[in-house]
Amino acid sequence: MKLAFSTLGVPGLPLPDVLRLATTYGYHGVELRAHPEEPVHPGLDLDRRTEAAAEFKAAGVEVLGLAGYARVAAPGEDEPVIEEVRRLLDLARDLGAPYVRVFPGGGTEQSREEADAAAARRLGTAAEYAADLGVRILLETHDSHRTGADAIRVLGLVGHRQVGSLWDVMHTWLGGEQPSETYAALSPYLGYVQVKDIASAEDKTPLALGAGVLPLAECVEVLSRHGWDGWLCWEYEKRWYEAAAPLPDLLGAGRDHLARLLNESA
Repeated sequence: MKLAFSTLGVPGLPLPDVLRLATTYGYHGVELRAHPEEPVHPGLDLDRRTEAAAEFKAAGVEVLGLAGYARVAAPGEDEPVIEEVRRLLDLARDLGAPYVRVFPGGGTEQSREEADAAAARRLGTAAEYAADLGVRILLETHDSHRTGADAIRVLGLVGHRQVGSLWDVMHTWLGGEQPSETYAALSPYLGYVQVKDIASAEDKTPLALGAGVLPLAECVEVLSRHGWDGWLCWEYEKRWYEAAAPLPDLLGAGRDHLARLLNESA
């Protein structure tokens, strides 16, 4: 498996500094938070996109994916959501990123069936565009669809190879799902896995990997046992928890912890 970290952990950090962290601490890739607060987002012109792609190539670091904020199950009209996903897909194509992350984002005023249908309809439409660009859309286990069992209700309806899943280990754990259950549900669709650690279900302040309660060892063991060889991406939510320790101070130990889990599960 290859290792990456998300720029959610280093809010607003210039791209050269992000790449320096990746190369210094031995990460193979970076997940870019695609938000206007960040150096890389869908509003960039083509020249800046080309420069960013060249910076990654020169550093020998891969753009794992773009963490977008489109909410595909949200109430409302389809077209604004589909257009938001298309803009993310265009940016991913220009940067050479294989994946775009989207959220479910179903509303409390919807039935489960309505949210599933909206997400499947929009993802199915966007999938054709994604196929033309060679980019895959990943539905994250999050908010209204936080478990693998939730996600596959949508993915099964879509039934398109360009639409897959992003396993966020915190949300499946909060949803009461065991890693073996999540993998069994998501394995036909799995793009990559977001790892993290927290103190408890009540205190989600990000911690160093291995310092909290999330079943990281079990997740890695399940993936290894099934021969899965994709990406583990550390999503450290510093942007939402200003008091959390700075991610750069933790990256080396985090890489070592993941490497240890991989060795033990081999």
